[in-house]
Amino acid sequence: MKLFPGQLSSLEQKELLSQLVEAIDQAPFFVPRMPRTGKAFSVRMTNLGPLGWVADKDGGYRYQPTHPETGQNWPQMPQKVLDLWADLTQCPVPPEACLVNYYVTSAKMGLHQDRDEETFEAPVMSISLGDRARFRLGGQTRKDKTSSFELSSGDIILLQGESRLAYHGIDRVLPQSSPLLSAYPAHFPEGGRINLTLRRVTAF
Repeated sequence: MKLFPGQLSSLEQKELLSQLVEAIDQAPFFVPRMPRTGKAFSVRMTNLGPLGWVADKDGGYRYQPTHPETGQNWPQMPQKVLDLWADLTQCPVPPEACLVNYYVTSAKMGLHQDRDEETFEAPVMSISLGDRARFRLGGQTRKDKTSSFELSSGDIILLQGESRLAYHGIDRVLPQSSPLLSAYPAHFPEGGRINLTLRRVTAF
């Protein structure tokens, strides 16, 4: 695992958020649901790029090229995130999916592995925007010891090598710890945190 604290400057964060808001207008947030039970996630999400990750009761976890509610293709990824992927991952191919998870204060994400992809060769890159969050990282089984630390707006994490399939999650969001999302009250009335997760889906 590699952590790049403060990788994005305040100006870069604002510019990226502005581009995300435009994309969200095209592909609104939806609520993913657990397979079998249909229980709603506490985060809302959308996607950018050729493929998007979705989850629902009947279809399970999967990638698809269209928004599950509008039926439209996902918006393109901002060039900034593609440049960050190229610079930080050294991966020879671009990402195919950029998950956009929106955490309000009460939202969290339980420990999980990112393993719905055809290949685990490429790293997973995570970009934090907005409120600080408590990130938990474990090993490749649920029983492995975990550690936690805070992620701030502008931080980037890479899960690669042995950590590519590490269990990880968000324990909690620290409310009002960043003013970034308050610039768009119509889109983020509760403030909160956005996490961008870039993944390569198909083999290369």
